[in-house]
Amino acid sequence: MVSTADRFVRQEDLVPRERLRELGITVIGVGAIGRQVALQLAAMGAGEIKLVDFDRVEATNITTQGYWAADLGQLKVEATREAIRNIDPQISVAMIADRYRPSLNIGEAVFCCVDTISARAAIWRSAKAACRFWVDGRMLGEIIRILTVADGRGRDYYPTTLFSQAEAQAGRCTAQSTIYTANIAAGMMLHQFTRWLRGIPVDQDVLLNLLAGDWSVPGTETQIKIRGSSLGSPLPTSQRD
Repeated sequence: MVSTADRFVRQEDLVPRERLRELGITVIGVGAIGRQVALQLAAMGAGEIKLVDFDRVEATNITTQGYWAADLGQLKVEATREAIRNIDPQISVAMIADRYRPSLNIGEAVFCCVDTISARAAIWRSAKAACRFWVDGRMLGEIIRILTVADGRGRDYYPTTLFSQAEAQAGRCTAQSTIYTANIAAGMMLHQFTRWLRGIPVDQDVLLNLLAGDWSVPGTETQIKIRGSSLGSPLPTSQRD
């Protein structure tokens, strides 16, 4: 049998291994982005991952979320747990085949990968006092927005990115998605996570438009382009459909 003892060698300067292994991490939503977040966490060496999702694998999830044909009909948390075990059977994986509940013990780090603004707002209200690190991944087509909370400044800013679901564009943020966009979004979330693990200040708001080739922060032209999507602020009333 090939030893995996040295599998972390190439990331040692980027990922604090012991700190990562001792953290309780919760991934809320294991769809397009959340599935990739969970697998990347496993590959990096997370010690404890909690998966929260009530949904089952459908045919379109093979194309856009990285599930296998053999996973069809399974709970997404079950299929993702098996994929994590194939990466590292020593990782402790807890499955919550349900919606997020305020009574859930979420640990220090939360990856919010749900697909509506209303769900994000509800989860944030109950989870903000319990976690030390929060990152929210949003995706619409080839546009990605990553919002990170790791300090008081972020806790003040994040609520300003939430708004009434009625003000968002119709449809879920993953109504148009691809596996490569989901992988990039997950990688951006893990990048902010490892910055936090290393004590490096995080970027509280990052926007990436793959098609336009724009990477920016609030206040730039890219933010103006995506106003009205489920990623950012709603359009003024006069501009809504």
